[in-house]
Amino acid sequence: MTSVKEFQINDAATDTELGRGSFVFTDDYSVFDWGKMPDQIPEKGASLCTMGAFNFELLESEGVPTHYRGVVENGEVVPLEDASRPPWQMAIDLTQVPDLPNDGREYDYDHYHDAAGTNYLIPLEIVFRNEVPIGSSLRSRTEPADHGLAFDTWPDDPVDLDDPIVEFSTKYEESDRYLDRAEADAIAGRADIDALAELAREVNRIITDQADSAGLDHQDGKIECLYYDGEIRVADVVGTFDENRFSYEGTQLSKEVLRQYHKRTQPEWVQAVETAKAEAKQDGVADWKALCTREPESLDDGVLETARDMYCAGANTYTGQELFDAPPLSSAIGAVRRL
Repeated sequence: MTSVKEFQINDAATDTELGRGSFVFTDDYSVFDWGKMPDQIPEKGASLCTMGAFNFELLESEGVPTHYRGVVENGEVVPLEDASRPPWQMAIDLTQVPDLPNDGREYDYDHYHDAAGTNYLIPLEIVFRNEVPIGSSLRSRTEPADHGLAFDTWPDDPVDLDDPIVEFSTKYEESDRYLDRAEADAIAGRADIDALAELAREVNRIITDQADSAGLDHQDGKIECLYYDGEIRVADVVGTFDENRFSYEGTQLSKEVLRQYHKRTQPEWVQAVETAKAEAKQDGVADWKALCTREPESLDDGVLETARDMYCAGANTYTGQELFDAPPLSSAIGAVRRL
């Protein structure tokens, strides 16, 4: 189980064959790598499953290989259009996810790939950015010239990119870290790093085009991939308000809303998380949460309802279908602005 969805195995993957299983989406949410937070957001799971299925079917129609098989209704695997209600469960092909040992300081990727063979989940997240907003970690980690931008320093305003920036980060480490191309190439194993970057750009193009058609701005996102018998396929879930950042009329339409709300209302906890991560990095400790001195607090019911309407109204708008009983997106976003 992840922090927001459960993982079911029907037929386990082997060294030579993909397995069969499913994601069961919950109403849980996670921010700042914390894992499961104290509250649930009503219908969040169904909205993410719906958007994920919609995007996988969109990718498949454009020739992008994925691990998606359909959504599950009454025990049957069906296309999204044949579902009678917003789905909670997504059927997928399974690959192997070997153990990634660590000694408290370093992760043993050689062990991971020795066990993985030619059928494995690539232990990377491939991040794509169409915009560099204020506060982006990219500004503190890199210079504009690193990306071919004609600025001596980062401007005080968000930067729209003509060509998306693609980066690689770890997936299974306690705290995500960005990687240079050589380290990402080593962690990818048999998967070609250039092919991963090109696949991310294609997924970004497809999602951006869909967002544009719905009146949304697609700012950034990520993909995860599996490697099977020489082919790279898009895995996990793509193009949802948890994996990607969208905005509508200048206001965030993504999990970023919850991140920023916690920064405003629970700054002590956010600071404790940042401090714990920094201490863990400095000391070479994998489990940063063990160093955190505070726990997150529950949210008010009104905040959870606003988040629910954002997810559901956003899913309706992005897919172009009235799948959820939700206010118009303009009303839902108005409530977000008032948080």
